[in-house]
Amino acid sequence: MKLITPFRILVLLTAVVAALLLLSAPVGYRMGWWHFRTGLQGLQPWAVYVGLAAGALAIIALAIPKVRSGWTTGLVAALIVGIAVAYVPWQWRQKAQSVPRIHDISTDTVNPPLFVAVLPLRQGVENTAAYGGKEIADQQLKGYPDIKTLELPVPQQQAFARALAAAESMGWIMVASNPAEGRIEATDKTFWYGFKDDVVIRVTAAGGGSKIDVRSVSRVGRSDIGINAQRVRAYLAKLKT
Repeated sequence: MKLITPFRILVLLTAVVAALLLLSAPVGYRMGWWHFRTGLQGLQPWAVYVGLAAGALAIIALAIPKVRSGWTTGLVAALIVGIAVAYVPWQWRQKAQSVPRIHDISTDTVNPPLFVAVLPLRQGVENTAAYGGKEIADQQLKGYPDIKTLELPVPQQQAFARALAAAESMGWIMVASNPAEGRIEATDKTFWYGFKDDVVIRVTAAGGGSKIDVRSVSRVGRSDIGINAQRVRAYLAKLKT
C-alpha cells in the first residue's frame, strides 16, 4: 500500500518529463541554447523513449484497481500524453522517409527563379541559394510530379498583381516586390522550430497570358520533410482560386 502513491506520482512525473523533452527541443533552438540537430537527434528521441515509458506505466497503473482508484483521470491523461509525445517524432520520421531528401523546390527545375533581395539574409546559413541541378530536379520530379509552372490567361501586369496579393495573404514576411522584373521575394517560418525558408516568385509573359514560377528553399537542413513542396502547393492553389 505504501508504494501505491509513489507509483502514481512516478507515472504522472514520467509523462510530464516526456512532454518537457519534446517541447524543449524547438524552444531551446529558438532561444539559441543549442543547434537544431540537438533537438532533432538528441532531445526528441529521448522524448519518444520517456513517452513510451509513461504510456506503459500508465497502462500498468490503470490495470491495478488499488492503484487507479481515485486517480483514473490523471492516469488516463498520463497515458494520452505519453502516447502523443511518442507519436509526434515518430510521425515526423515517417514523413521524412516518405519524401525526397531535398530542401529546394521549384516549379521550373530547368531555369529556376533566382533570389536577389533575399541573398544578404542568407549569408552564413548552412544551405546556399544555388540550385542543385539535375540531381535535385530528378528527385523532385519523382516525389512531387504535380508541382509545375502555373499558366494564367491574363497579361503579365495583372498576373503580377494577383501573384503579389496571393503572396501577401500567405502570411509570409515580404522582402521584395519588383514589377519591372516580375519578381517577388519573401520569407516564411515553420511552425515547430521556426526554421526560415525563402520564397521567390517569377511572373513572365507567355503569349497572350502569363506564367508564374515559384521556388521555396530552406536555409538549414538537408531534408525539409516536404514543407517546401507543401508551401508551393498552397500558394499555387491560392492563385488558381
